[in-house]
Amino acid sequence: MAPSAVAFDEGCSVPEALTDEGIDEIREAFVQAARRALHAGFRVAEIHAAHGYLLHQFLSPLSNRRSDRYGGSFENRTRLLRETVTAVRAAWPDHLPLLVRISVTDWAEGGWDTEHSIELVRALLPLGVDLIDCSSAGTSPKARIPVGTGYQTRFAEQIRRETGSRTGAVGLITSPVQADHIIQSGQADLVLLAREMLRDPYWPLRAARELGRQTPWPVQYLRAAPAHTPASLPYTAEPADKQ
Repeated sequence: MAPSAVAFDEGCSVPEALTDEGIDEIREAFVQAARRALHAGFRVAEIHAAHGYLLHQFLSPLSNRRSDRYGGSFENRTRLLRETVTAVRAAWPDHLPLLVRISVTDWAEGGWDTEHSIELVRALLPLGVDLIDCSSAGTSPKARIPVGTGYQTRFAEQIRRETGSRTGAVGLITSPVQADHIIQSGQADLVLLAREMLRDPYWPLRAARELGRQTPWPVQYLRAAPAHTPASLPYTAEPADKQ
């Protein structure tokens, strides 16, 4: 299913364009997912509208060729995301954060771009969005992406500066010093890690050690913590085989 019957690339399957009824079902599915997450104990929810997933497909003119109220103009292409945010915010408690992840640019001619994102964020803030997670790309196989260390951080900084929204920075942020600099310099309010946490699940403890800070150990790990106390502890332990 997609906004329009447009294949991602040559050789890819042609999706079926969603009907109005199908769009209603998608919106409700997001609401039900938020309710399940809340029941399961999650305290933060994020609506994923980036990376070529369905909501991003509606935003981008590269993938959205509709001529109804969900296609064509900027207002129409952003309608489903705005409706979804409104519906999820109504189901998600006001005191818990709601994030939205967007691809700030498609990195492709004629696609979604930074100016579109700025306008979108300005429309989302009054709907109860607490932070914009700023990533990029996903709708075009021809995207020309200048991948490098922290290459998307400037999007978080620009969105933050021009809209007043809190933002999260992502993308090849690997070192504690780098992440700390992003926050300290005001480029973003939050750094989100993915692949680096897969490579090093103890990254927060390493970051605390390198930055001279303290961080709580998970209770399940306290037996391995230095001094074995339940308080917040710096990560200064010798390897387990030397203790």
